[in-house]
Amino acid sequence: MRILVVDDNADVLESMALMLQSAGHETETTCDGKKALAMHDRQPADLLITDLFMPGTDGFETIAQFRARWPRMKIVAMSGGGQVVRGNYLGLATKFGADATVRKPFDAVELLKTLEELKAHEP
Repeated sequence: MRILVVDDNADVLESMALMLQSAGHETETTCDGKKALAMHDRQPADLLITDLFMPGTDGFETIAQFRARWPRMKIVAMSGGGQVVRGNYLGLATKFGADATVRKPFDAVELLKTLEELKAHEP
């Protein structure tokens, strides 16, 4: 699969890319939701993984924009929780259109299993 990963943390982007590539996936990474939309326009991905809390275009807005433009695209939201207020942000992400959620720090086996489950449910 071609996977687009969005996170404002460079270390998370690097570790996600290495983990996904070692599992045989092609990855492209960015730190901003708007850039992710432009990247997908240029070269479509099969799946989007986005953090929820980022400066600029946050993950909720990114999910909503991807879902509006590409309703069949698979989307995974990830978060370690907000910096200020605790809440069920991953549950809220599904209301915005995420197909699955992963809590950070993520477990590689869990993430890869989630991706395989999403791929298995493609039309």
